[in-house]
Amino acid sequence: MFENILKQSESGMGIIKINRPETRNALNKKTLQEIEEAIEIFENDESIKVIILTGEGEKSFAAGADIKQLRDRKMLEALVPGMQATYKRIEDCGKATIAAINGFALGGGFELALACDIRVAAAEVKIGLPELNLAIVPGAGGTQRLSRIVGKGKAMEMVLTGKLMDGKEAEQWGIVTKAVPKEQLLEEANALANTIAAKGPVAVKLAKMTINKGFDTDLDTALMLEKFAQTIAFGTEDKNEGTQAFLDKRKPEFMSQ
Repeated sequence: MFENILKQSESGMGIIKINRPETRNALNKKTLQEIEEAIEIFENDESIKVIILTGEGEKSFAAGADIKQLRDRKMLEALVPGMQATYKRIEDCGKATIAAINGFALGGGFELALACDIRVAAAEVKIGLPELNLAIVPGAGGTQRLSRIVGKGKAMEMVLTGKLMDGKEAEQWGIVTKAVPKEQLLEEANALANTIAAKGPVAVKLAKMTINKGFDTDLDTALMLEKFAQTIAFGTEDKNEGTQAFLDKRKPEFMSQ
């Protein structure tokens, strides 16, 4: 079904592997389309609770946009939704998303990871936004999502200098939640996924929505969003099951799982 990605399902997890190792998993138009299609399939599959994105091969998560395609693009083509829209689709996905950064994550590849809810990385990876070396700017959310994580000053340094970080430094700046030896990366991502998968699925979706939509609003509006999300959660069977299971000292069995 797919040419440039591998799509797998196991134990409530949907796994998307970018599979262009000959180009260091560069993100051409077809690859982006396939990622978006896979996200859509997993989001509509009730058995899938968490989506993990990673790269096939030893060297790259995703080395950025396909430079051959980028070279041929004309000025007004930058206005089409493109990569930015794909990443917004990932950010807005109702399922939790985890980027398991196994190698180089540069430019659009780093922006893909930034669009995920949680990021874990191999300690030796290299991540960054080197677009200015090509006389272009990060155009798939990098200038905005990175600055919201590390602050304006650090984001400005990384963008203007094209500085690359390894996994450990990225962990120190909160870009990734954890940097681990490469051989432990998928184990760490799976452990995170299993922890999230055990939660009430509707609550996961509501929590994601509240954080994402409330982050850039004023506090009063954000608190109101939180209140509305809680109102919806209180009306679910999952809430009844979750609270009763706690009182019974047993594992909950959520209806929406």
